[in-house]
Amino acid sequence: MSIFFHEQLYRSNAVMKKLKDYPVTICGAGALGANIAENLARSGFDKLTVIDRDRIEERNLSTQPYYRSDVGAFKAKILANNLYRAIGTKIDGKTKELTPANTNQLLKDSQLIIDAFDNSIARQAVKDYAEKFNIPCLHAGLSADYAEVIWNDVYRVPSDVNDDICDYPLARNLVMLTVAVACEAAISFIATAEQRNFTITLKDMTVQALVL
Repeated sequence: MSIFFHEQLYRSNAVMKKLKDYPVTICGAGALGANIAENLARSGFDKLTVIDRDRIEERNLSTQPYYRSDVGAFKAKILANNLYRAIGTKIDGKTKELTPANTNQLLKDSQLIIDAFDNSIARQAVKDYAEKFNIPCLHAGLSADYAEVIWNDVYRVPSDVNDDICDYPLARNLVMLTVAVACEAAISFIATAEQRNFTITLKDMTVQALVL
């Protein structure tokens, strides 16, 4: 029986074949990026790349799929190791900082980019690359009890004021809700070519389509 038995019953064989063969690059292996990577891998994706320069800290453990024994190690490498051990999916974990100077190198093989970076400079570099080469790009971001999942053509990079700040309130349930919405938006796009944008608010448990 396939590891993805239940997913296959829901999605269909044709969609699962698309997911397996679709190269996706996930930018960031933090609260959103790491959980998105795990969710996509466990949904049947087999060509995943994750880019993140950071190492695991103890405060990451409540919202990110790492273990105490992983503290101090590179996020991208540990994520790749853990998912290979769990389900046999080989993820290409790149422990590099993405900048405007190396986007061609790091993103060149992507058919879909999912941006989950935590700083505006990297987000802008991803957005610019996707626009230049007409590559579908989905941005996911969090702020207090609010989150957005937005495709590149309508996405605007946040102000760089107070950028890349790690000491902020963050509820695990908002992370996981946003991850689920982002992954479903990505899968829906691959299956139907439709790009859907969403906003998420935790306090009222609302997921709304963003109409622009």
